[in-house]
Amino acid sequence: MLRPSLIALCISALPAYAQTSATSVTSAPATTKKAATPDKIQQVEIKGNANTYDPRRDDTASKIVVTSEEIKRYGDTSVLDVFKRLPGITVSGASGRGGEIRMRGLGSGYTQILINGERAPAGFSIDQLSPDVIERIEILRAASAEFSTQSIAGTINIVLKKSVQKAQRELRAGVGRSRDASNPSASLQMSDRVEGMSYSVSANAMMVDYDRQSPVEESALTPDGRLAMLRRTRAHDQGTPYSISLAPRINWTGKKGGTLTWQSLVAANRNDYHGYAVTDTLLGQAPLYDVRDTDSKGTNAILRSDLNWVRELGEGAKIDLKLGVNGMRNRGTWREHDDSMGLRGRDALVLSRTSERGLTSTGKYATSWKKDHALSMGWDGGYTLRDDARIEDEAFPQGGRSAYSDERYEAKLGRLALFVQDEWNLTPRWSMYLGLRWEGLETTSEGNTFATTTNRSSVWSPLAQTLYKLPDSRDQLRLALTRTYKAPAASSLIPRRFTTPNNSQTDPDYRGNPDLKPELATGIDASYEHYWAEKALLSASVSVRRIQDFTRQGLILENGRWIQTPVNDGDAVTRSLELEAKFPLSAVRKGGPDLDLRASISRNWSRVEEVPGPHNRLDQQTPLSATLGVDWRAPGGKLSAGSSFAFKSGGPVRINLNQSGYQSVRRDLDMYALYKFNPKYQLRFAVSNILRQDFLDDSVYTDASGTQCRTRVFPGYAMARLTLEARY
Repeated sequence: MLRPSLIALCISALPAYAQTSATSVTSAPATTKKAATPDKIQQVEIKGNANTYDPRRDDTASKIVVTSEEIKRYGDTSVLDVFKRLPGITVSGASGRGGEIRMRGLGSGYTQILINGERAPAGFSIDQLSPDVIERIEILRAASAEFSTQSIAGTINIVLKKSVQKAQRELRAGVGRSRDASNPSASLQMSDRVEGMSYSVSANAMMVDYDRQSPVEESALTPDGRLAMLRRTRAHDQGTPYSISLAPRINWTGKKGGTLTWQSLVAANRNDYHGYAVTDTLLGQAPLYDVRDTDSKGTNAILRSDLNWVRELGEGAKIDLKLGVNGMRNRGTWREHDDSMGLRGRDALVLSRTSERGLTSTGKYATSWKKDHALSMGWDGGYTLRDDARIEDEAFPQGGRSAYSDERYEAKLGRLALFVQDEWNLTPRWSMYLGLRWEGLETTSEGNTFATTTNRSSVWSPLAQTLYKLPDSRDQLRLALTRTYKAPAASSLIPRRFTTPNNSQTDPDYRGNPDLKPELATGIDASYEHYWAEKALLSASVSVRRIQDFTRQGLILENGRWIQTPVNDGDAVTRSLELEAKFPLSAVRKGGPDLDLRASISRNWSRVEEVPGPHNRLDQQTPLSATLGVDWRAPGGKLSAGSSFAFKSGGPVRINLNQSGYQSVRRDLDMYALYKFNPKYQLRFAVSNILRQDFLDDSVYTDASGTQCRTRVFPGYAMARLTLEARY
């Protein structure tokens, strides 16, 4: 049963909306975006020597680097669980059920996610990426010309393992168990080097078997606050998703110089799902269907392969060329049976098929220029062809009628980016970075249910960053000026409709908008960093983004059905403050336990100008997040342990004139222990979501006729995981 306070939440929305009416859609041009380029920014480093170099401290571009040791510490099977513990990063949604990675509390395309400096292949879900294959994670708060500038909130670059120092074999096998799910997994890493050639192969397999309850409550209130309708749904979900991936890499180094690298990523997953939901009407009108029985099967496969050639040209010059191909195939079958008052009301069968293939090309020329200058320039281009088909067959036995639809479309996406950047030392303590990037995009969509549309757009992005190390101290200052943007996702551009059985204001259909324009943002970042001991840091950073042509979700009533569709609607502004501290206990107390301590707190503010307040935050932005962690190592190094607490605030949020919602507060407490039997074998035990907090997904619609609320609860359970790790 849901909490009574949720109905009170609906009542609290009444005064601001009592005299409003439904919103309408406005529209304008569109774009899509893909990023690429190498995984490290060209830089002039201010450092003493290679042993003391710290990329966070010494690089002109502000960057946080998370090492492989930190990534694997808790034995996670999904990289999403790694991100929730990082400073300034939050993950939306319920624990263990996927989610969206956010910087500065923003996701939905505001945060750019890259793999080896390029966007992930289409159809690839980031939570399928095993932490075992990751070498490091780079968090870039400000944009650079070498990466795509589709990074209003920032960029997260996931760098896969590639360095091969010696022959190595590493095997991991583990199993996780909670009250509602089990999660076995295994991974194998192999690498070796022979004269001018080296190779590495990463293989991973994972399965989840879950059986979950997620109750739903719907209510309706009159304008004066009286309860007019109350429904409760007992929803039961069962599923068995599993995935496998293979990431081979081969490097050849020529005798006369030059390195040729072939790297690929192959991943496949399958999901078998069954859902059953029964709705009880306690007051007011019953829904169109009160029993829903669904079965679905889906498969997805992706392939990405790159050939990269790097050649030193002498006098500090270098050329870096890459050619890549990628492909994706997705197949799905969805069967649904809906009953009303014990009688079969609707049978539906949906067959879907999606395929995508593309070609990418990047190139960069880097050279020394004048004194202490590192100049580079290059291009990033690609062409993608996407085919999509969806067949839906519906039968309504009580009415003796049926409906059939066969929707097909093809999308062609072309992009080209050109960039130039220069980085240099003004003085031994002061470095400067200037960059300029132009990105042009063209998207053509044609289908059998909508007219052919072509959208063209281009964005100029001037960028500047600087780092100044204060004299006679360990303090330093950073400043960055950026122009970034957010391109609409492909699913937001295609004007196809996805329907819901019990259509309502809080459970509407969805349709893309081919006239969407990119959002443009100008920003400023400033930070202060104090390195007061070895591995000890205190930092404070602030940022501001002003966004034009903000995209929000509009809601319209068309031919008796509610439809949600994205629209450009005015401007928005967001501000952030981040504080971080990390240090070993030895920095403040000599001779104490071998402890590493870390803490961070982020406060975000935003305002969408065309949405009336209060709580008119951008993209349902997370207002406050914090992390706290400790890691301990026993004398001798055989035993280590640690704990991490992550907090994410919530509260009411206004989406548009009529729609609002409630963001659930999330508290995650995780612990781990690692015992090393010998250099070859070790055992890792971890427990996640120890607090077992439930997650609420709430939506509210209010107009002159009253308020409708829909709240779904995702129960939270702790998961224990045991992993055996072997090196040989």
